[in-house]
Amino acid sequence: MSDDQANSETMVKALADFDRDGFVVFANVIEPELISELKDALLKTEHDLNITGRDTDFEGRQTIRIYNLLAHGETYWKLPTHRAVLPFAEAVLDSELQVSSVSCITLCPGQGAQPLHADDQLIPVPKPHQPFTLNCVWAISDFTEANGATRIVPGSHKAGDMPAYDVEHDTIPAEMPAGSILFWHGSLWHGGGTNRTNDRRYSIANYYCAGFIRQQENQQLGISLEIARRFPRRLQELCGYSVYKGLYGHVDNEDPITLLGRSSETKMIWQQSYAEMFETAGQATAKG
Repeated sequence: MSDDQANSETMVKALADFDRDGFVVFANVIEPELISELKDALLKTEHDLNITGRDTDFEGRQTIRIYNLLAHGETYWKLPTHRAVLPFAEAVLDSELQVSSVSCITLCPGQGAQPLHADDQLIPVPKPHQPFTLNCVWAISDFTEANGATRIVPGSHKAGDMPAYDVEHDTIPAEMPAGSILFWHGSLWHGGGTNRTNDRRYSIANYYCAGFIRQQENQQLGISLEIARRFPRRLQELCGYSVYKGLYGHVDNEDPITLLGRSSETKMIWQQSYAEMFETAGQATAKG
């Protein structure tokens, strides 16, 4: 079997597991040297920004959260476009997806369990529905039940409601070794676990959304143009310097990528023939 065939079969199985369970783990897919580089970068960013535990129970008073990581160093630019990550995200959402947020979630010793929730529960659309958002959590250290591995409710992405905060539910810990990736559907019920160890649990949440959904972090204001101009083109597009379906997100009828000094490769919807318009609309309908 060729590598392409094996990769294709792996993708088909991963998508089937994701559709059934609402999550999937890709074990040991990130290079150890990149994991080490990311951990060092997180510690440096935490020190430079003087980050401490958060001031809300939901975020975690013994949890280090650093938002808007793409603005804090080139090491973080490697996450959204990583070859072990982006193809699956594109398969779940589509190739015109966006980066919704990139943030670190470091559970320190003594951090208790987070309430179960779903990432898309504030989007006012009846559930269940197709994935509008997709979380991609990078295990920078091992995820174990003891150190607070994310707790999930398999299949809950197909529920018609959201979990009540005062009701207990059966969960399983998403255990995985450092260098692994955990994807989950935006409607999946989940929450951070309890860290009963003496060590930190390091992770980065690389959160994607469909191109028609507002990003959780405002990438255009949170990242200066000076920094965005230095991004690789694909990362610029993922951060919103692109046009969804040739229409949404334009600036004066132009692709916003031109604001970063790039030439546009996008044909705006009104520049397309009727046949092209209907083909675009048909692709969107088929995806939905």
